[in-house]
Amino acid sequence: MDSLQVVRTRIDSVYTADSTYELDGKYSRLFVPLTFYHDVARSAFDLSSNNDVNNIDRTLLDVYLHRPDLVLSTQNQLDHAGTVQRPKQETIDTSIDIIEKVSPKVNDMTETLPINIYVEKPNFWTYSGDYSLQLFQNYVSDNWYKGGESNYSMLATVTLQANYNNKQRFRWDNKLEMRLGFQNTKGDTLHTVRASEDLIRYTGKIGLQASKKWYYTLQLIASTQFMRGLKSNDPHVYSKFLAPLYVNPSLGMDYNIDWFKGKLKGSTHLAPIAYNLTYVRDKSLGGRFGLESDRHTKSDFGSEITIDLTWQLSKDIRWKTRFYGYTTYKRTLMEWENTFTFVVNKYISSNLFLYPRFDDGAAKDGDHGYWQMKEYISLGFSYGF
Repeated sequence: MDSLQVVRTRIDSVYTADSTYELDGKYSRLFVPLTFYHDVARSAFDLSSNNDVNNIDRTLLDVYLHRPDLVLSTQNQLDHAGTVQRPKQETIDTSIDIIEKVSPKVNDMTETLPINIYVEKPNFWTYSGDYSLQLFQNYVSDNWYKGGESNYSMLATVTLQANYNNKQRFRWDNKLEMRLGFQNTKGDTLHTVRASEDLIRYTGKIGLQASKKWYYTLQLIASTQFMRGLKSNDPHVYSKFLAPLYVNPSLGMDYNIDWFKGKLKGSTHLAPIAYNLTYVRDKSLGGRFGLESDRHTKSDFGSEITIDLTWQLSKDIRWKTRFYGYTTYKRTLMEWENTFTFVVNKYISSNLFLYPRFDDGAAKDGDHGYWQMKEYISLGFSYGF
């Protein structure tokens, strides 16, 4: 009987080992719905205390640190609910037996070991990327500002993002977009390979939170291209690396968009103060981009708006759109990029790309005016993380 009593005392989550069976409840912390007890954390992190943490507190502390999602309430809520109810006491026969007198005493001393506290440094960076290799049919209007022609071609795209958010009003977003497409048409006898799509663009934002959705933001957009821009059977070079280079810093406010239960996400940047620098490495190409013939650069001030959105229309259809507008109140530039992605499986997808562009600072075309248009449909490999 004594051995059974000792076993029950060590296992039972409610009773203690004394003869009065007073209600203790210390073991019950491991079996009732998990609660955050202040004395557990205070005892573990109090540097001035020499007391070792017992096994029960060590177990609870391990849950607090590694699985906080399992904690359902706090000690304050538990105290407000009231104390643990005492169960009815049962009468137990405590008559002395000869076995009890000669049985060895159980050592209730439990060995305690020092605990090493490990505090993991939070990681405020998030990384993501998209890669694709596509085969497509391409349409380019005759006055497209970088040249090109309608054709069947190949396109490789890479989008990399590294964003910092310390959850304390400061954030820093970085996005690098690279697109490079090649084409080889039988009608072009002068060029073996030409670039059909060519873009290097960096977008950086430094924001200080003003409210739940609004940020004071300094934005920088810089863009150029990899290769020379050519037309079929035309020896003239229309653009090349750093010809042009656009650098556009702006100061304004960002509004974070998270609508339709997270299906539509993105941001809107409104900047009443914006600066636009156009650099052309080759002076002979300056006229195509509004520069004087003897200059490498042109700059002006104005206002801008940038909208970046991703809308998951359904499980297998996604729409990514970017609208950029800049005006000096004498000239206007607008670009609207739209990519509709139709997912076949994890690695195969089809893209529909529509890109209207308006620039009244460029030479006016007889058929299209200041409007330019690019479109392609593609099918190929894609991967994201």
